[in-house]
Amino acid sequence: MNKAELVCSVQKNLGKEVSKAAAEKAVNAVIESIAATLRKGKNVQLIGFGTFKVVHRKARMGVNPKSLEPLKIKASKSVKFAVGKELKSKL
Repeated sequence: MNKAELVCSVQKNLGKEVSKAAAEKAVNAVIESIAATLRKGKNVQLIGFGTFKVVHRKARMGVNPKSLEPLKIKASKSVKFAVGKELKSKL
């Protein structure tokens, strides 16, 4: 499912009185709220769905796949998603 399909699904779930534009606004608001919270370094926990966590990756050594030369990979931040128990049981 891509974002456009998600917007259509949200619109169908909310009923005919909600326009596609309003459904898209709602989806964008949820995504932006999650992103803003993660940028602050906080976790986003949606009970029954899952948890988005900011993880810190340490600097490490890697290998350039073309030249096979070793290279240093900088420390970085990433997002990890852990599926919730309720969602996992529905799969």
